[in-house]
Amino acid sequence: MKADQKVEAPSGGGSKKLIIIILAVVLLLGAAGGGAAWFFMHGKADAEEHDEAPAKKKKSKKPAGPPKYVPIEPFTVNLQPGESGADQYLQLAITLQVENEEEETNIKANMAKVRSRMLLLLSSKHAAELSTPEGKVQLAKEIITTLKDPFEDRGSPQEIEDVLFTSFIIQ
Repeated sequence: MKADQKVEAPSGGGSKKLIIIILAVVLLLGAAGGGAAWFFMHGKADAEEHDEAPAKKKKSKKPAGPPKYVPIEPFTVNLQPGESGADQYLQLAITLQVENEEEETNIKANMAKVRSRMLLLLSSKHAAELSTPEGKVQLAKEIITTLKDPFEDRGSPQEIEDVLFTSFIIQ
């Protein structure tokens, strides 16, 4: 070796630094993307729930406490004739779950209308459609829809939350 020649070290250290910097940038971008995805997926839903909570409180007339129940006395109705043509009857007793005491009082005051609507609805049914669990669930929905119609012209609809069958006999 000559004295005026300098020995240079291999330049592999620079490429290691470049790889580390690239990995750090990729991890940082991945973390930012994951954070953004979480924000848009969860943050929006949480914000909507937070925004809706005061609105739900304002809309609800429901007082804290146990639900109100209005029992309807049992009645018997003729069902539509089936394939056999034989007469079939439904003996039914239900209890209505209502939103508040005001609804309970309104339904009790209009019990004649409640029973009339129920009889008209039930007398249009066939035993076959009421005998299955699905048929009973569908009937409960139809009862709610029928009884929610206002009792007076231009009146407000009744707030009926559920129909509970307490007796259900088809003969």
